[in-house]
Amino acid sequence: MTPKEEIEQLRKELELHNYNYYVLNQPTISDYDFDQMMHKLEDLEMFYPQYADPNSPTQRVGSDLSQSFKAVAHKYPMLSLANTYNEGEVRDFYNRVKEGLEGEEFEICAEMKYDGLSISLTYVDGELVQAVTRGDGVKGDDVTNNVRTIRTIPLKLREGSGYPHEFEIRGEILMPWTSFEKLNEERAKREEPLFANPRNAASGTLKSQSSKVVAQRGLDAYLYYILGDEIPADSCHYENLQMAASWGFKISQGMRKCKTVEEVLDCIEYWDEERKNLPVATDGIVLKVNSLRQQRHLGYTAKSPRWAIAYKFKAERACTRLNEVTYQVGRTGAVTPVANMSPVQLAGTVVKRASLHNADVMRELDLHIGDMVYVEKGGEIIPKVVGVDTSQRSADMEPVQFARLCPECGAELVRFEGEAAHYCPNDSACPPQIKGRIEHFISRKAMNIDSLGPETVDDYYQRGLIRNVADLYTLTVAAICGYNKNRVRSAQKVVDGVRATLQVPFERVVFAVGIRFVGETTAKLIARHFKSMEALRNATVEQLMEVDGVGMVIAESVVKYFQDPVNADIIDRLAGYGVQMQLSEEQLSAQTDKLAGKSVVISGVFQKHSRDEYKAMIEQNGGKNVGSISKKTSFVLAGDNMGPSKLEKAQSLGVEIVSEEEFLQMLE
Repeated sequence: MTPKEEIEQLRKELELHNYNYYVLNQPTISDYDFDQMMHKLEDLEMFYPQYADPNSPTQRVGSDLSQSFKAVAHKYPMLSLANTYNEGEVRDFYNRVKEGLEGEEFEICAEMKYDGLSISLTYVDGELVQAVTRGDGVKGDDVTNNVRTIRTIPLKLREGSGYPHEFEIRGEILMPWTSFEKLNEERAKREEPLFANPRNAASGTLKSQSSKVVAQRGLDAYLYYILGDEIPADSCHYENLQMAASWGFKISQGMRKCKTVEEVLDCIEYWDEERKNLPVATDGIVLKVNSLRQQRHLGYTAKSPRWAIAYKFKAERACTRLNEVTYQVGRTGAVTPVANMSPVQLAGTVVKRASLHNADVMRELDLHIGDMVYVEKGGEIIPKVVGVDTSQRSADMEPVQFARLCPECGAELVRFEGEAAHYCPNDSACPPQIKGRIEHFISRKAMNIDSLGPETVDDYYQRGLIRNVADLYTLTVAAICGYNKNRVRSAQKVVDGVRATLQVPFERVVFAVGIRFVGETTAKLIARHFKSMEALRNATVEQLMEVDGVGMVIAESVVKYFQDPVNADIIDRLAGYGVQMQLSEEQLSAQTDKLAGKSVVISGVFQKHSRDEYKAMIEQNGGKNVGSISKKTSFVLAGDNMGPSKLEKAQSLGVEIVSEEEFLQMLE
């Protein structure tokens, strides 16, 4: 046997043993024998470096070398799932699917919702070539080197198992409870801050600059969705995952196909209790339409698929003592009361603080300092106080009164009509508001300056380097470094990161400037409608309300934002520094008015484009997507198997039926 053949043989055997141990939990050799084989392979690879392979089992130990993470665009966007919390909402989802499929039979695949970090893995010819985090759903970080150290993720798939030439598989990277507890014990001994929960620990670990650190922390992975051009279009999700398991992947535990909503609810009820025996954190059940063809038919909303939903388990409850109520000021000036409590174990983590939301919630709870309070975790992540054991309250306990003054700047708090929150009105001089707006501006979904973080923003603010988002563009390496020459490299990264934002599209700039009530989706709609910042700042309330999804509250907030001279000055400065203040020429050239004033209903299954792609085309050409047929409907874009009820209604109202081919001709 040649050295090359011996190396390849050892790699195959070690990968098989790794699979048996970490995925199947059925080891076939001793740890000693495994280690001896590994040492032999390491020696051979050292003597014959020409046969090096990044997917060799020896590479799972990781490296001490520092690394930076490159942003990678997802081939298929990684959208989040809509959440539901009760039986009624599950039934509503089931009925929406039933209606969307227009009477066609369907199955629901129920599987565990793991509480970890979403990952997308790409395999070519059976080898792992790239691992990318979810990021903002459009782009994520390339963490391939770190993922290679996770032993439940195959570096090479099992030969002859029938995997496609190229495909993408998505899943969740987690830290098991045992690894989490061990890690926090080690950090406690070193007097380092503890991780709040396994999800945070997994996320922090995967983004470590050292793959060796990742290898030591015992991450795990469960895979739950396959994508690719070579995946049969008429295949089913459940069956595809069973195939993935035969290729060497660890898939979701306890997957079940359900034909009725009652079977779905039975599955939820079973796992709500049984999940407590699982080795990793879970916070719900994911429900997916099983047929991929039916998934495509149902399509997507702007944020999530219509064919899937996440059911969140009811939160666990604990009882502990309320010691103090403090107050936090957010970037919008909203003041949030926080309960500070005696530490208590809850859903796998120690809880000491919980949001009390606003004055109304506090009043309903009738809190007194020293009360024994009930705490739950909303979605098993965010702790909240849900009640008080008044039987343990003594007469000398003082009731909690909501703050009258801002805890940061001393300004008198205000409460606007129709709003639950109290606000600090001193938005131009209240430090948390200023820093909060800057942190929002640099965040991933906004300008994405990943070389800056909250700690750095606070440092620059304290040193007087920044007082608003426009000041970021005046930062220099010399100003950041001061007398500390060790900062030069990191300072240059900050300056380069700020400079890179000049290429950020106008849509994200609108979101980044932090107009109250204007979220990511609304910012995109507003930007596409007005096309430039100049047109937006001159828009009236009435003009803003012409944008789909923009009501009176948002419209008034936008107008108020631009009327503020401080904000107007910031916008002028940003424009002067070169920040994008209008849609790109490419975006503008793609827009037409071919469908201007037309309301379009989409129904059926299409051959050339998906329903979502057709919706985008309609909007891009000036049309409006509507969900139901009425007298105001201009036409119905009809694919195969158009719903009989919609067809009947369109015919009765005299609404034109347009085929896929006719529609595409309209846009030529």
